[in-house]
Amino acid sequence: MSNKPSLHTSLSPALLHLYDLSNSVVVIIDVFRATSTIASALYNGARCVIPVDSVPKALEIAKNIGGIAAGERDGKIADGLEHGNSPMEYNREFIENKNLVLTTTNGTRLLQMALDKNADTIISGSFPNLSAVCDFLVKENKNVVLGCAGWKDRFNLEDTLYAGAIIHAIGKKFTIHCDSSLMAETMYAKNKNKLHEFAPKLTHYHRLVERFGLIEDIRFCLTPDVANVLPLYVEGKLVAR
Repeated sequence: MSNKPSLHTSLSPALLHLYDLSNSVVVIIDVFRATSTIASALYNGARCVIPVDSVPKALEIAKNIGGIAAGERDGKIADGLEHGNSPMEYNREFIENKNLVLTTTNGTRLLQMALDKNADTIISGSFPNLSAVCDFLVKENKNVVLGCAGWKDRFNLEDTLYAGAIIHAIGKKFTIHCDSSLMAETMYAKNKNKLHEFAPKLTHYHRLVERFGLIEDIRFCLTPDVANVLPLYVEGKLVAR
């Protein structure tokens, strides 16, 4: 069945240039925590999330539109911002009907790269919106590139496990000749029932939990479908589709 669309997994932003994004749906994956936070905010009624690549830009845009500037650098709230990159922060009482302007170390940067490389369609995904992402990819029936944000261009496992979760669910709908996708799916299949037990081995877990105590964040970020919306990038904004 060679008429099925293709699916590839880019394990790091540094590898994204190897893939043709121009006729693909690109899934931005930054499990800890940008794409989990985006799902949480939109699920709880945010009008949109505007991803930007710098703190000054976040502050400026938020001021102009009366939005909330938020984000992190190296896992902690970025200097000059009051709100961070925790999905737990964006409950309905706080975020409903508001615009969130978000800047993060890895996820928003990867989204900008995908834009620069003429991605046809951009969505964001994490375990909290796994089913919404899978449903969208199947319905679109286009080539897919799963883009893992990693950590400062280095490989990281939680993003790869999420790519594996997508492939595990819907891989049969795609033509996959891609060793990184095979590896991602194999890793996920082996660990899918013990993601929370597996998490403490991850370097980014140590960064977030040992330095900042963000265990609730981690739990949320690894729980499927707790914020099951589809964030679609349209004209500079991620909106719930």
